[in-house]
Amino acid sequence: MNVSTTPDSTRHVTLAPMTEAHLPEVLDLERRTYATPWSEQIFRDELAAENRLYLVALDAEGRVVGYGGVMEVGEEAHITTVAVDPAHRRARIGTRLMLELVTGAIERGAKSLTLEVRVSNASAQALYRRFGMVPVGVRKAYYVDEDALIMWAHDIDTDAYAERLRQIRGELP
Repeated sequence: MNVSTTPDSTRHVTLAPMTEAHLPEVLDLERRTYATPWSEQIFRDELAAENRLYLVALDAEGRVVGYGGVMEVGEEAHITTVAVDPAHRRARIGTRLMLELVTGAIERGAKSLTLEVRVSNASAQALYRRFGMVPVGVRKAYYVDEDALIMWAHDIDTDAYAERLRQIRGELP
């Protein structure tokens, strides 16, 4: 996994492996982002699982401004969560998190990638489409108040997909 430090036009953000020390800030952002937030125990269980990768995005002062996670099951990688502090959105933090999560999943042997996203979240869907993900179905009432669009990308272990990731990386500031 290539955890990177790249400044954007107004902030310096570093990606790092999520640890239990990050949980108070992660939980605060989780509560501000999602109508049905994960509990501290869910995050602790995720961090303890061997087939998971969780990252945080830290600002110049070391505060959590985003996080994301991926779970690998066999040759499939499932993006479990991606969240960016509303004050830091549009700074490519979500793109950087996805890039490192997908890269980490490929390094661990993933050949396909999936996730669920709110049907109303057009900006997240656009981000996931950049990573080659396409809608394949809907999970009714996946969220308490809304359906989820199921998205997949296959053959993420190919040279063509590696080129896609190089292109995305090259577009980052």
